[in-house]
Amino acid sequence: MKKCCFGAQEVDYLGYVITNGVIAMDGSKVECILNWPKPGSVKELRGFLGLSGYYRRFVKGYDTIARPLTNLLKKGGWKWGPSEDLAFEKLKQAVSNAPVLTLPDFSEEFSVETDASEKGVGAVLVQKGKPLAFFSRGLGVRHQGLSVYEKEMLAALMAVKKWSAYLVGRHFKIKTDHQSLRFLAENQAITPAQQKWMVKMLGYDYEVVYKKGSSNVVADSLSRKPGIGEGQLLAISGVNTDLMARIAKTWEADDKIKKILEAIQKGSSHYTKYAWDGKWLKRKGKVVVGNNEQLRKELMSYFHGSPIGGHSRAEVTTRRLSSIFYWKGLRKHVKTMVRECEICQKNKIDLSHPRGLLQPLPIPETVWTSISMDFIEGLPNSRRKDVILVVVDRLTKYAHFIALSHPFTARDIAQVFLENIFKLHGMPHTIVYDRDRIFMSQFWKELFAKLGTAITPSTAYHPETDGQTERVNQCVETYLRCMTGEKPREWSEWLHLAEWWYNSSYHSAIGTSPFQALYGQEPNSHVPYLAGESVVATVDRSLQQREAAIKMLKFHLKRAQERMKQQADKRRVDCDFQTGDMVFLKLQPYRQQSVQHKVSQKLAPKWFGPFKIVSKIGSTAYKLELPIGSKIHPVFHASQLKKRIGSDVFSTELPLIGPDGGISKEPVRIIDRRIGRKGNRAVTEVLVEWSNTFPEDATWEVLHQLQQQFPDFNP
Repeated sequence: MKKCCFGAQEVDYLGYVITNGVIAMDGSKVECILNWPKPGSVKELRGFLGLSGYYRRFVKGYDTIARPLTNLLKKGGWKWGPSEDLAFEKLKQAVSNAPVLTLPDFSEEFSVETDASEKGVGAVLVQKGKPLAFFSRGLGVRHQGLSVYEKEMLAALMAVKKWSAYLVGRHFKIKTDHQSLRFLAENQAITPAQQKWMVKMLGYDYEVVYKKGSSNVVADSLSRKPGIGEGQLLAISGVNTDLMARIAKTWEADDKIKKILEAIQKGSSHYTKYAWDGKWLKRKGKVVVGNNEQLRKELMSYFHGSPIGGHSRAEVTTRRLSSIFYWKGLRKHVKTMVRECEICQKNKIDLSHPRGLLQPLPIPETVWTSISMDFIEGLPNSRRKDVILVVVDRLTKYAHFIALSHPFTARDIAQVFLENIFKLHGMPHTIVYDRDRIFMSQFWKELFAKLGTAITPSTAYHPETDGQTERVNQCVETYLRCMTGEKPREWSEWLHLAEWWYNSSYHSAIGTSPFQALYGQEPNSHVPYLAGESVVATVDRSLQQREAAIKMLKFHLKRAQERMKQQADKRRVDCDFQTGDMVFLKLQPYRQQSVQHKVSQKLAPKWFGPFKIVSKIGSTAYKLELPIGSKIHPVFHASQLKKRIGSDVFSTELPLIGPDGGISKEPVRIIDRRIGRKGNRAVTEVLVEWSNTFPEDATWEVLHQLQQQFPDFNP
């Protein structure tokens, strides 16, 4: 009889308190949960989740809130951090603020209100508008890839299965904010998953009713993950109640708004733009947000950075946000936030004028002392040739086109250069070229250094440095395209004619043809022979005429450069980067795996970084502090850089690859050995061939140092 109670108004039963048609949690158990110390092991965490999980039917979104904690229960998953601390405290708070549930009345109709989001599903069992139980479930990776329709359908199925004891054998309603689900019973199941779920719904007498999303607040909030700020904002056409409670607090903290609110509540007609509807303070129909920087930032972040916001520009974000909320300076705040958004800075196309004014290369003093070189790749095979080496004199613009075949090495190109260029024009003083691996090889650099030729590579990812050769390439490709027509594999037969055509054509930059600029006379014209006429070409190569021709050539080049610079600078802005600035780097038109590794290059960011500017090189180039393992030359033209805006520190979604993640230089094999001397002792040296280099780039290394640096390499 000690355990019996007669005529009582309240009964404690298995951790619940049942009274007058409602059910609540046992206060002693709630107090135990609130006083639970932070778990230090998996065993202690299981105890906490076991007790709090017993009351999960009272807690909205229990599974979503507890997800960081349940993840720790996985094998080898124990790593308590800030997110776990936050989930632990939120779960305590949710239990302490849990509502009182109504006891079911089986003579009345039940309703199941459901909703689904990207990460989870939620539902509430309702009767007469009062909650009987809450339900939420996080979605696994397999279910996260489902369509919206299938997620909503899955939410309804899980809820019905959860509360089948209440629903089986009686008519009930499924309320959803997804219109298409209204025809669930009528539509034909298309996918195997839908067919499987429809079978599980057989035997239930249900009716699907559409309920507007803004009215379906409870189920909607159960399916959303409260992981952004204080909670994910759900306001698009409606306003979440938790959010509104925080907004209401800002009215009390803002003296100006508090004054307006008090005046309106007293019936003052002074503030005509403001209105009080008994619950919310609005200005022209928009909810007023007080002076709370954190809350405003959360609202702006949601309307800009969420899937609904889509990282839209400032005007679009302002329109979305201002359709619901109002505060003074909203437009200015949104503009600043969007401007400083790091994701936008990385991924959006830069529509501003290119940075860095045009800096033409110096005009050479004499012919064939400064040349530029480049390759035309991707040609169809023609007599076993598939590449053209283009060599251009920077003063006269005279060019040679040499057909090559893959594969070739730096040694092969050097031999071709000696046989075709050196024998005609001698050794140049400088060579300008792009950063092709042939030209960047150690063999190429050492060879021309010994011959007294300075090599000048273009700035990384800035082909305009050698714009002259790029333009010649276009001319050659156009000529061959026109001449070969439907027989592109015959291009090699036209290459010698292409060289003659190019060198004998008038160039506006030099005011004459490259042939005349080099040889001082017009090229012989091939015209049909007419009887009685004879053409004899006379050539006067006096030094005075030669000097006059060179001076005139320089004059035309100087004038062309000035005209080109004047026109180009109209569409450019001068760069204002300083040493120490953080800038984003555009690796265009190529992608570089050693700086940024990304599987899908199509959706890879437009800009990488940010990186620190170490120093300024010349007028428009800057040296950057790139990550370890990067194989890119660290000097870039200003047009490839964009200043990082904002001071907030963001965790990049595309982490920089460290020494172990990028394309690195590693030993491939040992070619030769020798005994060398280091100080007063003999050491073994080996000739090492490296990955991603040519065999002639092999270097002598001390064996024991090589083994220390690359312990996995077995010579």
